Amino acid sequence: MTNALVFLDTETTGLHHDRRPWEIALIRREPNDDTTALHVFVSDVDLSSAELMGLNVGHFYDNHPSFRTDAPRQLPTGDEQLQIGPVAWLATEAKAAVLVERITRGATIVGNNPTFDVEVLAAMLRRHNLCPAWHYHPIDVVSQALGFLSVLNLKVLGDLLAPELAEDLTPPLKSEKLSKLCGVEPPEGEERHTAIGDARWVQRWYDRLSNPFDGDDETAAEQAQ
Repeated sequence: MTNALVFLDTETTGLHHDRRPWEIALIRREPNDDTTALHVFVSDVDLSSAELMGLNVGHFYDNHPSFRTDAPRQLPTGDEQLQIGPVAWLATEAKAAVLVERITRGATIVGNNPTFDVEVLAAMLRRHNLCPAWHYHPIDVVSQALGFLSVLNLKVLGDLLAPELAEDLTPPLKSEKLSKLCGVEPPEGEERHTAIGDARWVQRWYDRLSNPFDGDDETAAEQAQ
């Protein structure tokens, strides 16, 4: 039986162990290609151990509906969630945990360094007496990309990686460069460093890696240059 896929990303209060998610985006695709999207801002996110640098990287004070300085919006008293867009919700962490558990149950997680996101979401679910029920083996598009680029160069150029790719594949890895080398443009502008923008990026990147050549050697050669 083929699992559903969930492309995901989170924005969190930092990189530390006790980080909390404040923006969560998930795109679930069933084996029959039916797709469900979920985009949640956590209204009551705990900032007591937040790292300011981490908040600034994710543009927390520009993007979070409850904390934006230009147009703050608070969750009405007594409500667990409030719809703020076509697939976007402002919800308490308890409600967000329920929504995340439902959309990830039985699915394989796909992400850019998905362990980071899986850890923070699992901790959130546990805080609200829920069990993470996604597949235990997530897919990392960065690892897939490294394999893709190696095969691509072996296919087109012979036994050795092209020198310009060898430089880009040297740690520390840069996701944006790897993505472009695979023919996938990273999110730009307002979508960059947002959970929903990065989740859509992961989906595009995974689909490209899952159909690398489409029988077109000229396209493969162009990607290697």
